[in-house]
Amino acid sequence: MNHLVSPSMLSADFANLFRDIEMINNSKADWFHLDIMDGVFVPNISFGFPVVERIKSLAQKPLDVHLMIVDPDRYLERFRDAGADWLTVHYEACTHLHRTLSQIRKLGMKAGVSLNPHTPVEVLADILEETDLVLLMSVNPGFGGQKFIQNTYSKVERLRAMIDARKLDTLIQVDGGVDTSNADQLYKAGVNVLVAGNAVFKSQNPHEIIRILKGL
Repeated sequence: MNHLVSPSMLSADFANLFRDIEMINNSKADWFHLDIMDGVFVPNISFGFPVVERIKSLAQKPLDVHLMIVDPDRYLERFRDAGADWLTVHYEACTHLHRTLSQIRKLGMKAGVSLNPHTPVEVLADILEETDLVLLMSVNPGFGGQKFIQNTYSKVERLRAMIDARKLDTLIQVDGGVDTSNADQLYKAGVNVLVAGNAVFKSQNPHEIIRILKGL
């Protein structure tokens, strides 16, 4: 199983954004993870289209865009145009999830769905075939630097069993409190992609942290 790392730009130094983008470009990281927050679905506001477009213009790796916003259907095409390669919406924010995921794919992006910590993976039983990625939040979304929720391991294992039983290629991603202390256990539970923010950008040697997170 491939181990992918998607550093979260929410933890980057926005006064030195070019420097941090170049660090990711030159590292073993696989994607750029961009958290889009509207201050409504989650109690925080991050950044919008101009920042996504600027990162896209400099990034040499795919943009993994996570929408933590209400009514994401209004902006699917805009995020495609801004440069999203993977676009993830929240189960809790989508009234017609099948239609939303189908539209993301129709627009030429990979479609992801995210679950908040309190939402069981079993709610995806009737939609799993329409997803390229499932993002399990291992903290309550909205802010970086939170403590990892231990129940995430069980959720990953149950979701991995669902995916494998159907012989799907759907990737499992985990975001929140991920660092070198829990990466190996997450991979063993069945995770494909780790999102890491502070663990990467607050470290003295981000390249080495990314290498360790990938299990290299």
